[in-house]
Amino acid sequence: MQLPLQIAVRNTTISDDVKAVIRDYASKLEQFYPRMTGCRVLVEVPQRHRVGTPLMYNVRLDLTVPGAEIVINRQPRGDVLTAVQDAFDAAARRLQDFARRQRGDVKQHVRPAPSPQGRS
Repeated sequence: MQLPLQIAVRNTTISDDVKAVIRDYASKLEQFYPRMTGCRVLVEVPQRHRVGTPLMYNVRLDLTVPGAEIVINRQPRGDVLTAVQDAFDAAARRLQDFARRQRGDVKQHVRPAPSPQGRS
């Protein structure tokens, strides 16, 4: 099944090659959690130099999974491909954690039984 993917760009433009890299990373996320129902990617430049060249790229991912939404918002990077890679690496880790919790693989902390007070 093809993951519904939306790519949005704000205050900049990205090449078709960057969009292809984003599509490739998004399809790999399905390996970690195949029940994802949506992936939205926003690539933006929060600030620019006066001459118009981008300072930093910020990538935000909104992943929709059954019963939850996982949001990844990484620190801005100077290179768009590095920003995309960092965001998708973080998304993969978060999806793996989410899948572990769904399967019940995460250990639950057991509180020790209260000791009787005042007894010797």
